[in-house]
Amino acid sequence: MASREERLMEWLRDAHAMEQQAVTMLSSLAGRIENYPELKQKIEEHLAETERQASMIESCITRRGGDTSTLKDLAAKFVAMGQGISGAFVGDEIIKGSMAGYTFEHMEIAAYRVLVAAADAIGDAETSAVCARILAEEVKMAAWLDENLPGVTAKYLAREETSGVEAKH
Repeated sequence: MASREERLMEWLRDAHAMEQQAVTMLSSLAGRIENYPELKQKIEEHLAETERQASMIESCITRRGGDTSTLKDLAAKFVAMGQGISGAFVGDEIIKGSMAGYTFEHMEIAAYRVLVAAADAIGDAETSAVCARILAEEVKMAAWLDENLPGVTAKYLAREETSGVEAKH
């Protein structure tokens, strides 16, 4: 049976791998968006935020005496690369990418809620504060996507119906 400290470290490494996966996915999508400037800008902003989040989680792991799992991070990047590439082949990539982003944000929200509770349970106030800060950023991004999915969808549908206009990305 894992101790609370061991479990927290495992979950922190999972969060680090998750953020690395997010960096790969966001980079891939942002690089292909051409016709949705507001979405592209928000994804690029969140990409920078995500890179910082990965660094913050890595600092928590290091401070607690651990290291990130290279194998886990590589596996996450491989999965994310496959997801990023697969989006290039669907006609409604901007919609599928937006839906995937919305879903991923909620997975991150759940992960950081767990991390805050676990850090609090062992009295690690610094890790709790870091995870609470990241949680707030993920909630903000999920809310932005929630508010903007209808508009992105409407723009996509209008572009798709217009002859000679690219809707995909």
